[in-house]
Amino acid sequence: MTRKFTVIIEKGEKEYIGHVVELPGCHTQGATIDELMENIKEAIELYLEVKGEEIEPVEVVDVRTVEV
Repeated sequence: MTRKFTVIIEKGEKEYIGHVVELPGCHTQGATIDELMENIKEAIELYLEVKGEEIEPVEVVDVRTVEV
C-alpha cells in the first residue's frame, strides 16, 4: 500500500531539513534535497514501523507565510 505524506523543507546553514506534517517528531536532514527526500522516506518507514500503520490522518489545507 502506498501512502502520501506532506514534507515541509527548510534550508539550514549547511543542509536541508524536512518535517513530515502527518507524523509528529518525524524529521531528518540531507546535504541536498534529493538526499533529504531519500532520508525522509527512510524516516517515515521507521516511524511507521515503531508507531504502527494506524495513524490519525491529517488533511493539509494550506501553507502560508505571515509577517509579524
